[in-house]
Amino acid sequence: MAAPDVDRVRTGERPRWTASAWRYGLALAISGVIWGGVLIGAADRPTDGALLWFLYGDPVLGLVGFLLVRWRHRYPGPVATVVTLFACTSAASAGPAAWVLGSLASHRRWRLLAVVGPLSVVSGVVQERVGVTEDALPLWISLAFGALVTGILVATGYAMGSQRELVDSYRERALTAEREQRARVAQAQAAERTRIAREMHDVLAHRISLVAMHAGALGYRTDLTAQEQASAAKSIEENAHRALSDLRAVLGVLRDPLQPADAAPERPQPGLDDVAALVAEEAAGGMRVRLSTRVADDVPTATGRTAYRIVQEALTNVRKHAPGTAVTVDVAGDPDEGLVIGVRNAASVGPRSAPALPASGLGLIGLAERAALAGGRISHGTDATGGYAVRAWIPWDS
Repeated sequence: MAAPDVDRVRTGERPRWTASAWRYGLALAISGVIWGGVLIGAADRPTDGALLWFLYGDPVLGLVGFLLVRWRHRYPGPVATVVTLFACTSAASAGPAAWVLGSLASHRRWRLLAVVGPLSVVSGVVQERVGVTEDALPLWISLAFGALVTGILVATGYAMGSQRELVDSYRERALTAEREQRARVAQAQAAERTRIAREMHDVLAHRISLVAMHAGALGYRTDLTAQEQASAAKSIEENAHRALSDLRAVLGVLRDPLQPADAAPERPQPGLDDVAALVAEEAAGGMRVRLSTRVADDVPTATGRTAYRIVQEALTNVRKHAPGTAVTVDVAGDPDEGLVIGVRNAASVGPRSAPALPASGLGLIGLAERAALAGGRISHGTDATGGYAVRAWIPWDS
């Protein structure tokens, strides 16, 4: 039962009772003003039986009119006709009559308005003639005034309907944009998983080939010494454990269905040792970049590959969004503390020398997905000096 209210809160739509409350209040005010004026006029003629009608019968008929407006959307024609006819003899029905007239205009029910509009003008004239006022206006003035009031009500209802349609269109655009953004994020995550799966093909192929080679040597070589046999067995054990570790890191990630099963393996993926070449390439391209590496031991392949991708994407973002700024790349870690990668560019000073490259907004999403699959974490944002920093931590055996 609470689901519709939750949807309204999420989309910014007001609950129905709040949307109708002000309409009821306005209709009550209109009926009260007109009924009060008629009742004051009836008090000046106490001998006339109209006083009893406007004191008791008129409010009852107005109450029925207020009840009928609840069905104005389901039965617009009958409700509008009955309530407008009520207004011929009931001043308290003026509010509901004005309400249903504006409702027809807001929903563009022009055929019904062609009937109810003139009927509303006539009801105003009849109300004035059967009322308790002694001096009635000339007929043409009454008709002109009734047409003016009806036109104002129709114009107001039409404007409210246009505003409602405009707000609904904005809300639908916002929801569509939100759905598209979620789809783009999901697509970026799926694409990153696919790329990681391709990389793991080369890693596992390399590990298993080493295992097969050393196992073959143990099976066919009878002239190996005890030390050589132990070394081969140790290599088989290490590569098998690393292959299983790499496999667990991407377990459940699917390959691209468009990739043929017998496609040739891609070239081996870069690692931490290739970061220096990456920085040198960026420096050769004009980027002012400095590399600092403080790594205590050989970094595992999967960890180095993740670190390389993080540095690569961070430098790409600098090239896109802050060309010409000074960049520092800091890589440090050990087997106990893990690997920490930091890429920071200084704040831009002066106008850019070249137009900024188009941004997709998905690079950092892919890095966060990659770091999460490696068991690490990543953060990024503007620092206190106005520069931009990307910082990631990856466990040593990711």
